[in-house]
Amino acid sequence: MWSNPAVAYGAVMIGVLGHASSEFVAVYSGVAGPEVSSWRYLLGGTGLLLIALAVPGARDMITPLREAGGRILVLSLLGVSLAYLLFHWALDHATVIQVATLVTTIPIWVGLANLVINRQPVSAAKWLTGAAAVLGVALLLTDGMLGRLMDAGGSLVGLLMALGCAALVAVYSVLMKPIIGQYGALRITALSMFLGGIGLWLLVGVAFGVWVDPTALPDRPPREAWSLLAIALWNTTLTQYLWIGGLAHAPDITRASYLFFLKPVIAAALALLILAQPVTAIQVTAIAVICGAVLVEFLWQRRRRPAPARG
Repeated sequence: MWSNPAVAYGAVMIGVLGHASSEFVAVYSGVAGPEVSSWRYLLGGTGLLLIALAVPGARDMITPLREAGGRILVLSLLGVSLAYLLFHWALDHATVIQVATLVTTIPIWVGLANLVINRQPVSAAKWLTGAAAVLGVALLLTDGMLGRLMDAGGSLVGLLMALGCAALVAVYSVLMKPIIGQYGALRITALSMFLGGIGLWLLVGVAFGVWVDPTALPDRPPREAWSLLAIALWNTTLTQYLWIGGLAHAPDITRASYLFFLKPVIAAALALLILAQPVTAIQVTAIAVICGAVLVEFLWQRRRRPAPARG
């Protein structure tokens, strides 16, 4: 099945739809962000672990835990538990469009993390696109903000949380890359999300006094129950599986990854049409600047890559 390029690219696109609709589903549920994050990764991480256990090449979880368990646990708490607590908490303060757009800056943060952690030089193109992304972030930070910086209901806190999430996910991605290269993307992602889900359950329980009980899900109001189930199984389990599988089997992984730039556009459409959250001219400009900056970075990398030799 995966050998068909159309299937691989289609899986990536479905994965993008799952990523792009996660902010919408979280807000639509009406449940507070920290609690949503606990439900999402406790159930979604378990679901992805079950899928990995059903795949022959990914079911050995003991070996990576025995050989790199400490690093996997610490990175899971950093890049899943803390990062996605900030992500969902941000949605309590900022709009779907703002959060989705800022999360799209992750590739820019990856470049900075590579510079600090691996001493990998940052090219002139990376500095240029990074500066453009910063401009887009600045547009979002100042969109209607100057007159209400002291307003507790303003979105500045949410925007900073979203930026924190993007930075943490970038650091997690850079540090986890060699472990994924050794043991495989599906196996490590499933293991990391499962451990991160347990970490989120403990963090939200201790910090917010909300101890998520999966057996109580049928007792929730229908809108909450279906939304929480959707964000766990659709936006997390199935989305991650299709995204990882599609990228792994796509003939051109870079081209496939371009689809991720549709995330803020899809999120904006859902927020506008269903949640009735307004889209301002500044937000549209910020989406164009940030997505354009990240897209130029990928295109520049591909342009500089040596052409394959022809026999």
